[in-house]
Amino acid sequence: MDIKGQYWTDDDSDGDNESEEFLYGVQGTCAADLYRHPQLDADIEAVKEIYSENSVSVREYGTIDDVDIDLHINISFLDEEVSTAWKVLRTEPIVLRLRFSLSQYLDGPEPSIEVFQPSNKEGFGLGLQLKKILGMFTSQQWKHLSNDFLKTQQEKRQSWFKSSVTIKKFRAGLSIFSPIPKSPSFPIIQDSILKGKLGVPELRVNRLMNRSISCTMKNPKVEVFGYPSSTQVGGHCKNIPTLEYGFLVQIMKYAEQRIPTLNEYCVVCDEQHVFQNGSMLKPAVCTRELCVFSFYTLGVMSGAAEEVATGAEVVDLLVAMCRAALESPRKSIIFEPYPSVVDPSDPKTLAFNPKKKNYERLQKALDSVMSIREMTQGSYLEIKKQMDKLDPLAHPLLQWIISSNRSHIVKLPLSRLKFMHTSHQFLLLSSPPAKEARFRTAKKLYGSTFAFHGSHIENWHSILRNGLVNASYTKLQLHGAAYGKGIYLSPISSISFGYSGMGKGQHRMPSKDELVQRYNRMNTIPQTRSIQSRFLQSRNLNCIALCEVITSKDLQKHGNIWVCPVSDHVCTRFFFVYEDGQVGDANINTQDPKIQKEIMRVIGTQVYTN
Repeated sequence: MDIKGQYWTDDDSDGDNESEEFLYGVQGTCAADLYRHPQLDADIEAVKEIYSENSVSVREYGTIDDVDIDLHINISFLDEEVSTAWKVLRTEPIVLRLRFSLSQYLDGPEPSIEVFQPSNKEGFGLGLQLKKILGMFTSQQWKHLSNDFLKTQQEKRQSWFKSSVTIKKFRAGLSIFSPIPKSPSFPIIQDSILKGKLGVPELRVNRLMNRSISCTMKNPKVEVFGYPSSTQVGGHCKNIPTLEYGFLVQIMKYAEQRIPTLNEYCVVCDEQHVFQNGSMLKPAVCTRELCVFSFYTLGVMSGAAEEVATGAEVVDLLVAMCRAALESPRKSIIFEPYPSVVDPSDPKTLAFNPKKKNYERLQKALDSVMSIREMTQGSYLEIKKQMDKLDPLAHPLLQWIISSNRSHIVKLPLSRLKFMHTSHQFLLLSSPPAKEARFRTAKKLYGSTFAFHGSHIENWHSILRNGLVNASYTKLQLHGAAYGKGIYLSPISSISFGYSGMGKGQHRMPSKDELVQRYNRMNTIPQTRSIQSRFLQSRNLNCIALCEVITSKDLQKHGNIWVCPVSDHVCTRFFFVYEDGQVGDANINTQDPKIQKEIMRVIGTQVYTN
């Protein structure tokens, strides 16, 4: 039998145990060039030594001289809200599947790469981004990588140690400077020098805060993993790990460095975002024109149908915010970012271009976007065809509105905050992992509380994409800064309701008595539609956010008007929308123990966990 002449497909080996046994058993009888390369064996053992036996699995295809190496990346260090926003399962490893030549390993062809989670079948966009990143990394490494080169590198590093010392024996002297608190395979750093510098009895480094990965010997003169300290400025998550433990450990370490900061890099070009206010929670495409074209060509935006089906109320809200910003007299200031949309009739040009803003054409396209209520009542493809007939730019604009949202928004279920008196309540998380980590560190030191932030709905198109920023003394400022520079908050609902109604030329803040009268009047008018209406019925909208704020000395309290000059100390948690001039109870005080208890009850049932 000519073994080399046979060809085995993945389907054959996946579906037939006898074939699989043959593939494993054929090694012993194959020609000499089909043995497993010893360097591959050494690299597999290194993964098991540094991580665990379960961190790597091997599948050989001896007849075609191929081998699949599955590397299991533990992502339990991601917070619940981050993993939910990124649509990953934090309780299940991400699998990197690399296919090498069994007998040649690093001397063979560049390995193919697949990235997946076994239980995450749909919408694993993070896998596409990570696959692209690791593909670029492997291509760069492969230019100079070979079995002999790796062996030389390892011999240079291991010259520090006696030849009889194995990885296992000196592993006890290592401390991985990339601990995953929830993963037992990563110890806590115990470096006395760092303890002394930081002045803390025990240093536990949060993976989301410390973006570099390093590993040092107890003897500080001996560097094992050559990564920079977490204080080094620059994109050190892109630094190349050493090859001392082989290529498999190197690519695992690189993946671990990149995963916590995926939201900070463009999903197309893998360059840091050029957004005005830095990164946000969800990964996104950057504003560079080439990336916009690639993004459109790659079809990454094809998730619009899924979004309309699964998060229709959120899409409804996003469209309403976009419309409010576009119709505002201040649109030249607050309608930011302006859409970057490829012309469907000419994929080489931009129909909507931030460098050539055309608000009238944008308004025409937005007016042709059919209501989300209509979209959910029929075939999405049919609805798209109808929109294309009305305006060929309507559907691409809708795709942009959905894909450009960089915050995590979820419609709250019936277990909502009842004292807010609206059915339109949303969980709203916009802080990137690094900011959330800094927030939680500050929270442990100073504590936190809840307060309202009122801003007209026309401003939220930008806030969801750029974050809640300190607008004092900038062109974005609308209400003045009587109490200094910072983000304005209040524990009293009536004050924030007043700010939320200011916009579109309305610059007088209603008094608390006026808000109470309006609230009472709205509650006595017979309701013409169900209070549980799924979608927004009106274009006359007010909204406020409930934020969590750090109670440090930086928080300035001027009666019931609070000013927080540190933007990292304010994180949005909930968002409430009111229609046709409605307002909630004007007497809500977030410092009331009953109100705080209710807030914590709802937080406990949602993605966000303290």
